Amino acid sequence: MLNFKEQAEQFEYFLKKQEKKGLFKGSPQNLYDPCHYMLQLGGKRIRPSVCLMAAALFSETVTEDVYWSAMAVELFHNFTLVHDDIMDEAPLRRGKPTVYKQYSTTAAILSGDVMNIYAYRCLQYVNAAHLPAVLSLFNQTAIEVCEGQQYDMDFEQQDVVAEQDYIEMIRLKTAVLLAASMQMGAICAEATQEQAKRIYEFGLNLGIAFQLQDDFLDSFGTEEAVGKQIGGDIQANKKTFLAINAQAKADEGMALELSRLKELKGEDKLNGMLHIYQQLGVDATCKQAIELYTNKALEALELISVPAERKQPFVQLLNFLMNRNF
Repeated sequence: MLNFKEQAEQFEYFLKKQEKKGLFKGSPQNLYDPCHYMLQLGGKRIRPSVCLMAAALFSETVTEDVYWSAMAVELFHNFTLVHDDIMDEAPLRRGKPTVYKQYSTTAAILSGDVMNIYAYRCLQYVNAAHLPAVLSLFNQTAIEVCEGQQYDMDFEQQDVVAEQDYIEMIRLKTAVLLAASMQMGAICAEATQEQAKRIYEFGLNLGIAFQLQDDFLDSFGTEEAVGKQIGGDIQANKKTFLAINAQAKADEGMALELSRLKELKGEDKLNGMLHIYQQLGVDATCKQAIELYTNKALEALELISVPAERKQPFVQLLNFLMNRNF
């Protein structure tokens, strides 16, 4: 079986082939150029790659409709990023200007819309026998991703967010699309409903663990491991797993100090917050949550009835995402 990196290369080849055939090269250029620009920003292609991996887990042959399912997921994911960047007022994506900064807000909105429509058009190439299940899953996932984004925006306006509400938000915003991509691959490979559900559970729990790991590394990681400046979430007063737990555990004195630090910027703010996080033990709490969801993912993978060697790419994927090395 091909590992994650090899499947990513296979998908990238398929994507380039579609681009050569004219994907997002139509007229008017002001509609399609931003779509092409977004895809050229790259990324690890995690979601389409795991779709191919899941199909290969259950079948010796990865059919073309798996690639079209993977393409649908990748286009949908990029559409959400285009619109999320507008909502977050983010200037950069993968080190380059975001679509709305490179073009305009109106161009980004409309180009994002057409990317979403193209995502659905990809699904017309899915085997008719698999299409009802794939389309139903894709539709439900698209709704859930939008729900997750709205929860995330709502949390910005709330003084207090419960830990379980935060977990639900990242389940919807981040984890369900990873999980659905795996299940779509499994469906196209004619896995049983039970097996397809288990690979979904693997992806769902892995997605939650990955986001919690991202929260942790933003505060306690290194720039080399994370690939960006440490402490961005703290500087932006984001309600991460760490921040939510710190607020919940703080006594009156620490709560006042947290409020004071939120008004600051720079090293004093970062160092002060990290000191409180460690005093309250929320760094350890976050590690425990990461371990919990990682173990849930591995338990779901263990229950899939295929030879152990066929599962190795998924174990490697988990190590890649959770340890940031491969």
